Amino acid sequence: MDSHKVGLTDGITAIAGGGTHSLALKNDGTVWAWGYNGYGQLGNGGTYTTSNVPVQASGLTGGITAIMGGHHHSLALKNDGTVWAWGYNYYGQLGNGTNTNSNVPVRVSGLAGITKIAGGGLHSLALKNDGTVWAWGYNYYGQLGNGIYSASNVPVRVSMN
Repeated sequence: MDSHKVGLTDGITAIAGGGTHSLALKNDGTVWAWGYNGYGQLGNGGTYTTSNVPVQASGLTGGITAIMGGHHHSLALKNDGTVWAWGYNYYGQLGNGTNTNSNVPVRVSGLAGITKIAGGGLHSLALKNDGTVWAWGYNYYGQLGNGIYSASNVPVRVSMN
């Protein structure tokens, strides 16, 4: 293998960069990640070891249609409209109702019918098929768009007044 290749030689349909890690989506719907893993943002479970070669995210065995990276967290959109997240969660950016980091993907609470996702530095966003926008995580600057400045560890609807 050429020492300049990352190990994923074909079948890549999407790529994303986080603050300290990288992600790739293969045409079989699997997610691969590499880079810093101090908070579990590679999602390969059971380890927080940094990797300079791609490792497969655990539990996402296909059906992933989009990936996004946040500063120290990762997001995936499944073909059933659910969102999955893993990594740093101090401000609730995994959206699963906790503030505990996860080195395996966890389902974002209460979201279905999602068509697009985005990862911010310390927050996350999702666009629902009804045109509503949902956000969760850090909110010191109002980036959740819900009219308050408190972090949320579950998705809140962005107010479009």
